[in-house]
Amino acid sequence: MNPVFKYSMTSNSTDTPQHAHRLELAEFDHPADPDMASSPLVPTLHPLHQVKTTLQVCVGAATVTVGELLGAQAQQVILLDRSVDQPVDLLLEGQVVARGQLVAVGDRFAVRLTELPLPLSLTTPAAAP
Repeated sequence: MNPVFKYSMTSNSTDTPQHAHRLELAEFDHPADPDMASSPLVPTLHPLHQVKTTLQVCVGAATVTVGELLGAQAQQVILLDRSVDQPVDLLLEGQVVARGQLVAVGDRFAVRLTELPLPLSLTTPAAAP
């Protein structure tokens, strides 16, 4: 049995609380169906669906020395390790979760998804026998 506390508050005409006092402690009964106690109210929505995270897009990398970086000048070009026709990586917490093509939408960069190397699902794939 789960206890439920009941409180009462009296107020004046302006709804400003003047007194609050504890009433009785009542017992809360479990549902008759034990499956109802553990089932979610909306079974199709997983709580993780609402968690926000930052997705990063990696267009390439370059190996330089600290000296080269310190000596870099404005307008200098640093060559990356990918060609323009190779897909970019989409990373979540440092792990590649998808790949895509870098595109422009209006005046903003965007990524058109082309590969999903990992299944983007909250369910665990069935283990092989």
